[in-house]
Amino acid sequence: MDTYSFLRQLADSWVLLAMTLFFLGVIVWAFRPGSAKVHAETASIPFRNEVKPGSVETPAGDDPKAKELQP
Repeated sequence: MDTYSFLRQLADSWVLLAMTLFFLGVIVWAFRPGSAKVHAETASIPFRNEVKPGSVETPAGDDPKAKELQP
């Protein structure tokens, strides 16, 4: 049996099974019962500390009480 035929049979059987199990594992991991809070926090990252245009609020970076790292 030449190399191509062996790799083709391997890909058609065991690698396909491994990829399917990996895919199902990722789906189960993403939808596990305790992950809703983590996904909600991650989804809200772009909206943290948002200052609306035209508001009188100061951005979080302009807060004089905030400590900044000095270079």
